[in-house]
Amino acid sequence: MNKLLRIEKLVKHFGHGKKAVTVLNHVDLDIHAGEIVGLAGESGSGKSTLARCIAGLHSYDSGAVYFQDALLPKKFSAVDFCQQAKKLQMIFQDPLSSLNPRLTIGDILLEPLRLNSDLSAEMQEQLAIQWLQRMSLKSSDLSRYPHSFSGGQLQRIGIARALIRQPQLLICDEPISALDVSVQAQIINLLKDLRDELGLTLLFIGHDLAMMRYLCDRVAVMHQGEIVEQGCTTDVLEHPQHAYTRKLVNSSPIFL
Repeated sequence: MNKLLRIEKLVKHFGHGKKAVTVLNHVDLDIHAGEIVGLAGESGSGKSTLARCIAGLHSYDSGAVYFQDALLPKKFSAVDFCQQAKKLQMIFQDPLSSLNPRLTIGDILLEPLRLNSDLSAEMQEQLAIQWLQRMSLKSSDLSRYPHSFSGGQLQRIGIARALIRQPQLLICDEPISALDVSVQAQIINLLKDLRDELGLTLLFIGHDLAMMRYLCDRVAVMHQGEIVEQGCTTDVLEHPQHAYTRKLVNSSPIFL
């Protein structure tokens, strides 16, 4: 299986000098094409910071991030972001705050195509409609604004926006934690179906080990900025080796 993403010895500090705080401490992680990798750990462990470093939203201090063996820059320029949009996209924890409230859903979906596509305006609109319908929404929703949708619908729109450029890697930064329990399973099943249909690769960040057990092929566990354990999901969650992983598993009701 080909390595799509390779992270080597990644280090990230917030602050400077004596006040600097190490958020990522020599993180190593590989993600292979077509798999779903879960990144587990409590709040403050560095999961979201790692995701943002991969996506270019944060610079990092040392180490390296490779995408298909090509070294990504430590600090992204506007050109880098345009090129990267074809490779990876990200969906966020709070779907409402991740969408511009002043734009219609049509403008939100069409914006990445207008910036980075040679398609005609008519073809762009047809593509936006296709993705809305794929998310179980209607073409008439293009003219509506984010505030008129439920949380689950907004996350579906966020997924459509991320995938409309057909990236190879989708980073999901706690995409279900702000949703009702009844909606969480729908979003998880949607992500699983999209992986199967499109051959997507996913990095899924979260706290819910039961969801990771259902969704993920492999799991990496983060603690205080380090990945302390990683491997096949079943092995890590049923036979944890690190004390912190055992603590996470024992605190999850599904495993008691």
